Amino acid sequence: MPVPVPRQRALPAADRGQAQTASHGGGPPAARAPRPEATVEKGDRDTAPALSSPLTLLLIEDDPGGSPIVPELFDSSGKPVRIRTARNLTEAARLLTDDVHCILLDLALPAPGRSAGAGDELTVLKQVLELAPRHAVLALTSSGDAERGAQAVRVGAQDYLLRDELDGRLLSRAIRYAVERKRSDTAERRLAEGKLIAQENRRLERGLLPTPLLDGSTLRFASRYRPGRSRALLGGDFYDAVRTPDGTVHAMIGDVCGHGPDEAALGVELRIAWRALTLAGLCGDELLSTLQQVLEHERSDEEIFATLCTVDIAPDGRRAGLCLAGHPSPLVMTPGRPAELLPHDNNGPALGLLSGARWPRMQVELGAQWSLMLYTDGLIEGRIGEGGERLGQDGMVELVRRQIAQGLRGEDLLREAVNEVRELNGGELTDDVAVVLLDREP
Repeated sequence: MPVPVPRQRALPAADRGQAQTASHGGGPPAARAPRPEATVEKGDRDTAPALSSPLTLLLIEDDPGGSPIVPELFDSSGKPVRIRTARNLTEAARLLTDDVHCILLDLALPAPGRSAGAGDELTVLKQVLELAPRHAVLALTSSGDAERGAQAVRVGAQDYLLRDELDGRLLSRAIRYAVERKRSDTAERRLAEGKLIAQENRRLERGLLPTPLLDGSTLRFASRYRPGRSRALLGGDFYDAVRTPDGTVHAMIGDVCGHGPDEAALGVELRIAWRALTLAGLCGDELLSTLQQVLEHERSDEEIFATLCTVDIAPDGRRAGLCLAGHPSPLVMTPGRPAELLPHDNNGPALGLLSGARWPRMQVELGAQWSLMLYTDGLIEGRIGEGGERLGQDGMVELVRRQIAQGLRGEDLLREAVNEVRELNGGELTDDVAVVLLDREP
């Protein structure tokens, strides 16, 4: 059974708050700097002070008789617990500075503008919880009203104490328990909020990934995408493919410099703009010039640019128009011939680098059966072993040739190509990687 602690000498209610504060503050109130008013920003109260500092308790009670509710308290190291007393919520707001660890609320305190009576207790508690949403709160009630204390816990208090059973050891332990429980509750809430935000972000990013519009086309489409950002679904790389009413299949792949969320957002804007412009009938230099205007209006910094590769495959599937804006040339694979890069002599500048730039459209012959692979530089800039040498386009071509010789095609080819590049790099690639494959069977 707890050992009773001698009660302090009763003081008039008007003097008790000053005496308790002065006894731990080093001098009479008039000799000290003014106590901070209720101007502490909410962000300053995100977490309670560390328990390694002296404990500070804010007592909110109105006792006309002047008898002390709280006995003399000591923390686990034997240091006196600092006690501040507020007779109403207005005083509590003034005394609730960011070094307060816990609030002890007397549930008998009447609500502002109302006399003490049934129904007031939880109203005041709710107001205290609203005033101090990040502080631990203990409710104090009479021994015959334990149910009221249980209701207080359901409303949001960390625990409740019975007035007649209160002693120093019990209260000190309850304060520390309440503070730790509040910390745990806050951590769990933030974890849950973080998970919800992450889920929403993943749903949003997944919805921004393209769905190719190739209805009516005989071409097969496959893609592989790996953002460089940890736990992200979307990076600065982007791609798309659509079929226009004349039967032409248009495909593109691009890369915004950088791979953060801003670059991902800009990549989505460029992809959507490309689809709209393509369906509106633009292609080649006219389309790229318009996309450059979009980029210049939407980018957050004038130094941001984007590379782009577009191909428009004729309805008969045997030839295509190719435009390169600072982007690596596609890889074409045809039966009986080694995989090779398409011509890139007329490669124009990346979008956003030169105003008034032009992007020539090259005609390439594909033949009756072929596979065309579009990719971003994340696939070719991975390192080879510990020497720091880059894979490069030549290394990628040899890698793909070897995998084709092993019989890999379509999705399998893309998956193994990306996996092998990652293995050669010795781990995850730091840049975004996007790869698109279009196949035409005879």
